[in-house]
Amino acid sequence: MLPLLGSLLLYGAFVAVERLSRAPLMDLRLFTRRPVVAGVFLMLTASALLIASFFLGSVYLQHVRGLSPLRTGLVFLPVAVATGLGAHLGSRLVGGIGSRATAVAGLAVGAAGTVPLTALSSGAGVYTVLLPGLAVASFGFGAVLVTATTTALATVAHGEAGLASGVVSTFHEVGGSIGVAVMSTAAASGIDHGTAAGFADAFTVGVAVAAASALVALVLVPRGKPQVMPGTAMH
Repeated sequence: MLPLLGSLLLYGAFVAVERLSRAPLMDLRLFTRRPVVAGVFLMLTASALLIASFFLGSVYLQHVRGLSPLRTGLVFLPVAVATGLGAHLGSRLVGGIGSRATAVAGLAVGAAGTVPLTALSSGAGVYTVLLPGLAVASFGFGAVLVTATTTALATVAHGEAGLASGVVSTFHEVGGSIGVAVMSTAAASGIDHGTAAGFADAFTVGVAVAAASALVALVLVPRGKPQVMPGTAMH
């Protein structure tokens, strides 16, 4: 608790210094722009759910099912491919149907893919339950990651692109840390004892977060296709 309170105080001090500085390291007015806030939210949520799912899936396979690290890595290869395919499709959909529709659809697919994992047990099929569920969820979250970056960077000027990109990348790391912390806490009993207990609860949390985030995206993410500012590089 003390480290958390200390971090909040330090963040508050940083905001105060940046607002008073004539040449701030970070222009906090960036966070008054809806597309940037929407992009940060999507990056935070998708990263939290994706990285936490990878972490829990890996722990489950090695400590509950007894798979070796090598075999676990091989199981996750299709999941990694699905993430890349989702990101590729998301980059195309953003320009076709817009950020809001792509984000909501991606989060909905992610939630749907996680649903089978809410019944994960020590006897669940690795290739019939865990792998398909993680692959579908990762496909959806991969699309959201690209939507987050595109949405946040599309409306910033060329001189602000570096800052906006850095902010979004930072929330990717923050999201992963929060997601692993929260969902591994829910699965703590299973992780500690090498059993399936708790993993279903953790993935239930994931479904709830993905579904709630889809509803938030309906309101927060701007409607329509992102309009790229002149001179802004998109990644």
